[in-house]
Amino acid sequence: MRGRLFVLSGPSGSGKSTIISRILDTVKIDFSVSATTRPPRPGEIDGLHYKFVTEGEFDLMVQNHLLLEWAEYNDNRYGTPAAPIREANDHGRDVLLDIEIQGARQVKENRPSAVMIFIAPPSMDVLEARLRGRGDTSDRDIAHRLSIAASQLEVASELFDFVVVNDDLDAAVAEVTSLITEAI
Repeated sequence: MRGRLFVLSGPSGSGKSTIISRILDTVKIDFSVSATTRPPRPGEIDGLHYKFVTEGEFDLMVQNHLLLEWAEYNDNRYGTPAAPIREANDHGRDVLLDIEIQGARQVKENRPSAVMIFIAPPSMDVLEARLRGRGDTSDRDIAHRLSIAASQLEVASELFDFVVVNDDLDAAVAEVTSLITEAI
């Protein structure tokens, strides 16, 4: 039986990384490691959190059609290497992607059977507080991310099969876990 593809997306600061971390502790599912041109944040490990690549390396991946999807976000590019997804699904393993909306659109077009889940913040004020609480984001960057989040929230219900509001982390984790395990 072919494995399923799950897409988890949401604004920066929505809690999707925390939700994914908790899901990976409890659900048997492969997690796709995205390639990115952005520099690593403190504590991030190449190949575990992201595959950190140069602009030239990313260009080659795009030109050679090696990415399932790719998008530019906040002046950096991100993409999902296609081969590991195909291999896992061909061997009956389910795969979880953490990608931005631009990439989610491409996945929906290319893999219409993918289960699309959007993580939404309870409000823009809460989202701003979360971004400020990180302590690693400038005011300019926060304003830019909030603008992106507003546009993402406008299209979330059209593009995604499910929208999960992360106003209670345990409840959001339980809801996403249920969506994945019931679809498997």
